[in-house]
Amino acid sequence: MKKCILSIMLLLFCVLSLHQAQAASDPNDVQGGKDPALFSRMPGFHIYRYEELEFNRFDFPTAAGKTQTIEGRSYYVDYYANDGIKMPSGLQIERNYVNAAKNIGGKVVYEYEDGGTYYATLKVVKNNAEAWALVEGAGNGMYKIHVIEKQLMTQDVTANAESLASSINATGKAAVYGIYFDTGKSEIKPQSEPAIAQIVKLLKNDPALKLYVVGHTDNVGAFDSNIKLSQSRAAAVVNALTKNGIAAARLTPFGAGPVSPAASNKTDEGRAKNRRVELVAQ
Repeated sequence: MKKCILSIMLLLFCVLSLHQAQAASDPNDVQGGKDPALFSRMPGFHIYRYEELEFNRFDFPTAAGKTQTIEGRSYYVDYYANDGIKMPSGLQIERNYVNAAKNIGGKVVYEYEDGGTYYATLKVVKNNAEAWALVEGAGNGMYKIHVIEKQLMTQDVTANAESLASSINATGKAAVYGIYFDTGKSEIKPQSEPAIAQIVKLLKNDPALKLYVVGHTDNVGAFDSNIKLSQSRAAAVVNALTKNGIAAARLTPFGAGPVSPAASNKTDEGRAKNRRVELVAQ
């Protein structure tokens, strides 16, 4: 029994040691540098430059003379070869990343060579997340990788009561993007409270103001379902406002669905702009 326990403890120690060895960074890495989550690095290379941004955009080559702009969490890593290693070719570096992407279900969007540097645009969809990468492999002891984990920007800034009033006075309406719902649902999420508070302030500042509260959706899904959903969301906003002391007689909910887009529905960014609540003066 003691021998069995000793063997198990030895096995666990070996596994832990292996994991720590794999996770260890190169001592030459720039402070804070790390490999993007999808990929390890070429053996014998260290991180010379590292940049991580919560939200940024990058133009990925998708064909000769064509690019696609992707927005989301951004990583840029510049790798330099350590002294004394056998230098891989640019093509070898690029193909290593291509094969790594394919091994996890990704695909090659575009490959090309320019001036001895080999490029590959890669796309990986995994666990309901989408990531794009551009690998630039050269045979000069360095290579680069740009990665964007695709996402829509979290709207941290919501319009205040004064700007809502200004927009209504100038155009008769004001768009509100700080009210959040789960996909296909009409229950207002807790992070919507700052936006609701500003609408309440708007209405209390102007007791004579009456509003149509208009729900809008993108064009994803059936038309009838989107109309119904937008009506339910508009009603939920009206309900939230009345719970904050606003008379129901001053508010009329209306669901416009996808019929009045603020932007094109052909892009994620456009669809995000179309999913909104508008305050329209009666």
